[in-house]
Amino acid sequence: MRKITVPLACLALAAAAVVVAPSGSAAPPVAAPEPAYYSLKLPAGTTVAGLIRDGYDISHGHGSRPVVVATPSEVSQLRERGVELGKIGDVYQPLPRGVDAAGTFYGGYHTSTGHEEHNAAVASAHPDLVKLYDIGDSWKKTKGQGGHDIQALCITKLAAGDCALSSTGKKPKFVLHAQIHARELSTGELAYKWIDLLVSSYGKDAEITSLMDTRELWVVPMANPDGVDVVASSPSRPVMQRKNVNNTTGGCPAAAAGIDLNRNSSFQWDPQEGGPCDETYPGTKAVSEPETVAVQGLLDKLFRDTKGDVGSPAAADTTGVFLTLHSYGNDILAPYGYTNTAAPNRAALVALGNKMGAFNGYPVSTGDGGVGYFAPGATDDWLYGTRGVPSYTFEVGAGSGSCSGFFPAYSCMDSTFWPKNKGAFLYAAKAAATPYGTLP
Repeated sequence: MRKITVPLACLALAAAAVVVAPSGSAAPPVAAPEPAYYSLKLPAGTTVAGLIRDGYDISHGHGSRPVVVATPSEVSQLRERGVELGKIGDVYQPLPRGVDAAGTFYGGYHTSTGHEEHNAAVASAHPDLVKLYDIGDSWKKTKGQGGHDIQALCITKLAAGDCALSSTGKKPKFVLHAQIHARELSTGELAYKWIDLLVSSYGKDAEITSLMDTRELWVVPMANPDGVDVVASSPSRPVMQRKNVNNTTGGCPAAAAGIDLNRNSSFQWDPQEGGPCDETYPGTKAVSEPETVAVQGLLDKLFRDTKGDVGSPAAADTTGVFLTLHSYGNDILAPYGYTNTAAPNRAALVALGNKMGAFNGYPVSTGDGGVGYFAPGATDDWLYGTRGVPSYTFEVGAGSGSCSGFFPAYSCMDSTFWPKNKGAFLYAAKAAATPYGTLP
């Protein structure tokens, strides 16, 4: 059995933000060591995949040299192994004072409750445009420990037969899926802004009005709400919780427990992705997690199978587009992500990806993206691999600067992330009618 390793960054951030001196001591509080982002240059015989299996947090940095999130102790360990590291930046950005209201944290990002209140408000205010679904439960809710519903919104100018949990509707479907990795803050916020754009623009903006008359625009703004609760539990120094909070595998501190929901689908699920304490742990079996059941179940209902087996291309008349938002790296990842063998529709997938990339400036890659690790069991691979629907990962955020990393300054939403991606989302929704045909 492989030795179970615990990422030290998780341990440091799960603990209190400061280490307090014993009672009666005059010593001041000592700040806990904080992790930072480092570039990696690996010695011969060392691979990114191997470091991930050893518990190092390298799950981003697509399209460029791999990036690790590491504490000072981890930096020392890596250097002892001959790895060359260069500091790129700090994990946390300076926070403006007094900006967080109820339902927000870290400068304006929305909590799980904040998202839920927003979903309920837009559905209530726009009953002619929005249908809100409870598509399943989070892990904690299934255990009677609080938790959340997994929510999805269908946004369209509602007519008879629209927004049914069925693949037989007349309108092509575009799905935006966010925050499956809880710490990737920009993703849920982009979904929030997308919802607001749609409901506020109908009847006012001709392009969006036409889109909502002819498409079903589905949004899963928060696919991992239990994890988001953990992230937001330290509002000024968010916890680096990636996975859900399933702690039943045993042997892991709370900060390292959980299942990577983006390795848990039933398509190419791989038990070798990591041990229980690793950030890419895929679970004890495919679709073991209620969050996976919820999202995979929704997509299964919405899209018919036009593809057949793994090596078969999708039918030319396939409809729909799916985007899952992650951070970071400023990339668009097209199927397949579990192998460097080209997907049967690779040329068409890359062509559509390039059209979206013309709006946000993100390049398109497939396979391991040149970084050296794969993502078996991912949501986008599942939908393309089993239904033929063009499916993409957007990695939001640069590799350095205040708008990089998992916890970018909230001001980056309006200055960078939303302006770059709004047009890409609109284009993807238009393309849902003929994604493998003549693109708009």
